Amino acid sequence: MNRLYHVALSPFCRKVRLVLAEKRIEVELQEERYWEKQTEFLRRNPAGQVPVLRYDGRFLTESGAICEYLDAIVPEPQLIPSDPEAAYEVRRLVGWFDDKFHHEVTANLVYERVNTRLTGKGYPDSRAVKAGAQNIKFHIDYMESLLERRRWLAGDVMTLADFAAAAHFSCLDYIRDVDWNRSATVKDWYAKIKSRPAFRSILADVLPGLPQPPHYADLDF
Repeated sequence: MNRLYHVALSPFCRKVRLVLAEKRIEVELQEERYWEKQTEFLRRNPAGQVPVLRYDGRFLTESGAICEYLDAIVPEPQLIPSDPEAAYEVRRLVGWFDDKFHHEVTANLVYERVNTRLTGKGYPDSRAVKAGAQNIKFHIDYMESLLERRRWLAGDVMTLADFAAAAHFSCLDYIRDVDWNRSATVKDWYAKIKSRPAFRSILADVLPGLPQPPHYADLDF
C-alpha cells in the first residue's frame, strides 16, 4: 500500500492528497510529528519535512516534485497542461501560493495559531497573526482579478494551481481565517473545487482539540 506521511493542516501535504485523490491513487495516511526529528522519519527524508510519499517502494519528497511526478506517471486527469504557455501559468501560480501566499498568509495564521501549540513553541505572535489577516485580503483580491476572466485560476480548466491554492485555503478555513464575504467570485471558486470527490477526505479531517467550524464541510456554505 502506498503511504503518505503528512500533517493534517499542512497545505503542502493537502496539495499532494488532492492530487492523489484526483488521480484515484489509493494511499494510506500516516500522521508524522516531523518536528520531533525521529530517526526513522529522517531516514525517509533527511530534510525532516513532510510530505513524504512512499510510492512503489520509493520515498518521494518535496510536494511540488511529488505532484509533477504523479501527473507524469498518471496522465489523466491532466493537472499540468502540455502547452508550454499554459504550463508556465500553472507553475507560476503554484509558486505564488506555495511561496508568496505561504509566507505572507499561511505561515502567519495557520502556523502561528496551530503549529506553535502542536510543537510546544508557546503562544502565537500577535504581530504575525495581524499581518496574515491583513495580507490575505490582497491575495483574495488578486484571485478575484484572475477568476473574473478565467473559469479557473490558471485558465479554462482546473489545474494544479487550483489545488495548490485550495490546499492553503482549506487550512485557513478550518481555523476560521477566511472572510468569504470579501469576494463572491473567490467563494464560488472554492465551493466548486471543494465539491469535487478529491476533497472528501480533507473535509473529513478533525484535529484533536480543534473542531471543525460548522461551515467547513458544507458544500453550500
